[in-house]
This record gives sequence, structure tokens and C-alpha cells, in this order.
Amino acid sequence: MHRLFVALRPPAAVRAALRGIMAGVPHARWQDDDQLHLTLRFIGEVERPQAEDIAAALGHVGPESIAIALNGVGRFDKSGRTDAIWAGVSPHDALHRLHKKVDRALQAVGLPPEGRAYLPHITIARLPRSAGVEAQVDRYLADHAALTSTPFAPSQMTLFESRLGRDGALYEPIERWPIA
Repeated sequence: MHRLFVALRPPAAVRAALRGIMAGVPHARWQDDDQLHLTLRFIGEVERPQAEDIAAALGHVGPESIAIALNGVGRFDKSGRTDAIWAGVSPHDALHRLHKKVDRALQAVGLPPEGRAYLPHITIARLPRSAGVEAQVDRYLADHAALTSTPFAPSQMTLFESRLGRDGALYEPIERWPIA
């Protein structure tokens, strides 16, 4: 089985800026440089033949140039406990259009449509549910609420395979498509 997702990688300067704010929350597992990406669509586990069909379908998406910038920080939580901290990006319109194109391509090869609302972001930390650090997360979010960057244009869309291990996920690029 192959655990796949489609994403955009921010340029090195943006990733460096993100790494520069990765501190200050106890128990946080900060993402390393290879893990920083903006997910367009999580696919999940598929067999090799379907993975090949997915790659072929994504090759026809034809992503157009997108200019985005970092814009603030936020969190995802479950049952009132933060499980991820993210950096926001804006504007969303072009990313939503690309997400929909990717989703339609994946539906054409038999995958169900995306069931969750799409919120463009770059995950920068994950937290164990037992961390009990909500006050520190609140402070972190307040301290970095004004996070911004100059606009950047991702140069390619990438199909990644995610391999889960003891030290977190390892992301391996499977195929890349240039963004016009």
C-alpha cells in the first residue's frame, strides 16, 4: 500500500522563515525542512495500480501559476486540545481552484471526493493529545499572529508518498509537475 498526498513546496527562503519561528511550545514535534508543504489533497492508502492511475491523472491537471504569501498562524484541535500548529497562506482563491482540479482528477480514477473543507495551510508542528500546553500554544499563536512573507510562487505540484515511522512521517516525492 502507498499512502499518498498532493502538495506544493514553499521555496527555501519561506521554509527557512518558518523554521525560524519553530520554538516555544513544549512537547511540540516541529516539522523539519523536508516535511514543510502545503497539501492540496490527501489521498490516503492505495495499491500500486491505483497509484499509477493517480499519477497519470494528476499529469493532466495543468496547474497554473499561483502567487501566495504566509499569513498568520493557527491551530487544529480535537476535543479542545491542540494537535497541530500551522502557518496560514493567502489568498485562497487560486489554491481552492487548484484543489478542486486535483480533486476532480482523483475522482476520475475512482477516489471519493474530498469530504473535508479545504483550508490552505502549512503544518509546522504536531502535538501529542496529552501535552496539556494550551496556554503555551495560545501565547505562541499571539506572538506569531502577524506572520507574513513576500509573495511566492511554488514551481511545481508534487505527488508524495508518506511513510510513517517512530520519528514521524518521511515524505518521498513520487512525481512532480511544473506549474506554468
